Amino acid sequence: MPSRVETTDPEGVDYGWVMQTTFVLTIVFGAPLVALLSTGADLPTWAARATFALRVGAVVWMLTAVGVFLYARRVRVDQSQSETSR
Repeated sequence: MPSRVETTDPEGVDYGWVMQTTFVLTIVFGAPLVALLSTGADLPTWAARATFALRVGAVVWMLTAVGVFLYARRVRVDQSQSETSR
């Protein structure tokens, strides 16, 4: 069994968790949202559909990432406060 090369103990926000959670939430909730929003748009060509998906998808991705980051920061602060009060 090889020895571990590196270990981490993140202080603050775990950015790996934030990115993984953002990815999953965007696929699970963002993709259907983009599809739903596309029903009201006039998208006659594949180029128009792709451009619409990229524009709206980027906004959904950013809003999801910011929300997940703020959640992770709040939870981490709550955890550190409860550890110091012990």
